[in-house]
Amino acid sequence: MTGPAPRSRVRLAITLGDPRGVGPEVARAAAASLPDSDAPDLIFVGPTGTAVDDNGMPWPFHSIGEWPGTPAGAHRAGNARDIKLAGSLAGRAIEAATALALDGQVDGIVTAPIDKAALHAAGYDFPGHTEMLASLTGADDVVMMMASERTTLGGPLRVVLATTHIALQDVPARLTTDVLVTQTLLTANALREQWGISRPRVALCAFNPHASDGGLFGHQEETIYAPALEALRAANVDVTGPVPADTVFVRAGRGEFDVVISPYHDVGMAAFKTAAFGHGVNVTLGLPFVRTSPDHGTAIDIAGTNRADPSSMIEAIHLAAHLVQRRRMSQAS
Repeated sequence: MTGPAPRSRVRLAITLGDPRGVGPEVARAAAASLPDSDAPDLIFVGPTGTAVDDNGMPWPFHSIGEWPGTPAGAHRAGNARDIKLAGSLAGRAIEAATALALDGQVDGIVTAPIDKAALHAAGYDFPGHTEMLASLTGADDVVMMMASERTTLGGPLRVVLATTHIALQDVPARLTTDVLVTQTLLTANALREQWGISRPRVALCAFNPHASDGGLFGHQEETIYAPALEALRAANVDVTGPVPADTVFVRAGRGEFDVVISPYHDVGMAAFKTAAFGHGVNVTLGLPFVRTSPDHGTAIDIAGTNRADPSSMIEAIHLAAHLVQRRRMSQAS
């Protein structure tokens, strides 16, 4: 299907996430904070009956169903019927926003947090947004990157999760040389095209303590990382590693590396959120459109109390618009 002609002004779809959580209210607060002049055009995608709906709102709204009442917070969290409905609405919002992007009606999507248990209760067999978006778009390889241009370490910090939402016991079998090479090449290409970094400096975070100390604590650095480093250097990638996890993130935050490839979810996320919580953005690389998301969860316990901080959602919208513009420039050159 051929989409509409390209627009000069960036247009983004904002999915509202789990309607029991803070997604609707941080989306509304973030949109209200944007300047009128150069802000992207937004369209909300979610159920009516949330904190953001199509009744008198100044932003376009694409409804995917109805949620019974405003977000009620924690007292709805354990109701099985509500959990299933919330997961269904959240999943349908992702599907609808993806369809808008693939049809060219929006340039990218920003996704509010979902509850993975609710998504599963509704019949969506995906561990998270990243995997669901890859399936919906038919993308062969995607990259989950956490990015913050300001951190407590002083400089920006960008962390890629080579393996994402899987149990720790399954990581050794899934972390392969091919995974490291593929994830790094996709990341380096995205940093060139969308961040404008002509020669990205990449660090591979080690799998074992002290990068195994020559095999004392494991074999992955020799059997998996060494051939990956050889292949990446042959592809002209500026790559360093394996760098122990207890130093690599500090070095990156101080400006030595443009991105860190983390071997598994928690080693990367723990370091990233310690340095950048509230300012971080989740970016999916490898999709046919830009996708970002705030770095926090649904926070069902405080939904509806107006205590949720929209800072990360604001950052996600700003970064999505910037990446769309950078992608346009790259494609035009």
